[in-house]
Amino acid sequence: MKDSNDILILGIESSCDETAASVVKNGRIVMSNVISSQIAVHTVYGGVVPEIASRKHVENIDYVIDSALKEAGVTFDDIDAIAVTYGPGLVGALLVGVSEAKALAYALNKPLVGVNHIEGHICANYIQDINFEPPYVALVVSGGHSHLLYVKGYDDFEILGRTRDDAAGEAYDKVARAIGMGYPGGSKIDAAAKEGNAEAIEFPRVFLEENSFDFSFSGLKSAVLNYLNKMKMTNTEINPNDVAASFQKAVIEVLTQKTIAAAKFKGVTKVAMAGGVSSNSALRSEMKRLCDENGFSLNVPAPVFCTDNAAMIASAGYYEYIKGVRSGLDLNANPNLKLGER
Repeated sequence: MKDSNDILILGIESSCDETAASVVKNGRIVMSNVISSQIAVHTVYGGVVPEIASRKHVENIDYVIDSALKEAGVTFDDIDAIAVTYGPGLVGALLVGVSEAKALAYALNKPLVGVNHIEGHICANYIQDINFEPPYVALVVSGGHSHLLYVKGYDDFEILGRTRDDAAGEAYDKVARAIGMGYPGGSKIDAAAKEGNAEAIEFPRVFLEENSFDFSFSGLKSAVLNYLNKMKMTNTEINPNDVAASFQKAVIEVLTQKTIAAAKFKGVTKVAMAGGVSSNSALRSEMKRLCDENGFSLNVPAPVFCTDNAAMIASAGYYEYIKGVRSGLDLNANPNLKLGER
């Protein structure tokens, strides 16, 4: 299964509500990808409860790692290094993964590599296409992050823009809750939008200052809430599917147009997407249309690698490992970790 030139990385991810472990070969080949989801646990609360998430990680992490090794057909002896998400994310959840990884690294005398969660999302593209490589412009959109990046190298990023308030996924969750669709909001709004009229309601598109690559979705979220309140006050029937479709179109127009503008600005012809929101079917379709229109290629991971997973962490860990990056046993969770920081 492994020859002398192969490098196997065990990845561990626990930044939010997914307990995940994966074995990845040479940064590109996924040998296993095990994810224990907590969606059913948190749905009743309408969102992730940090303390519950942490407790579930403690319960699941040993089983998930064992399953990943068995699925890959390897043992700890075959593993060259252990990569773990240490930020950003929920501090309690991160601590479970970091503590587990440090314990394993110490007990097995294996190198430890701390990985930035956002960098992991970017590296999911190398799993999707084993020939994909920098430079390119990447849109990273998830529940907690909205970044537009120029990826110059495997660990060399220029931040072109980021959200100034709500992340795209956060706006999806809040709007879904407001129109009674519940949690998780992204997939529910994506499904509802297919049954709605995206032209029914004119919600604002926030592009900010001229030539800005930053994002802002708080105003759009407020516009949706104001619309819903107005309809209720006037006893006017609300069509949730139309609201979902109109909201989603406003989000996608901003995300796609800024991404294409960024690619033109940096003079690249390759675009990539990453993060949970990049699994949205309408976003993928519109980004593909605009990339084709402009002669750009588009790389988007399969949905399972868009949401939180450990394969992307193992891939990112591989590129750090071959560069010589090692983390000490004093590695700590950093819930506010910025891209490019260590």
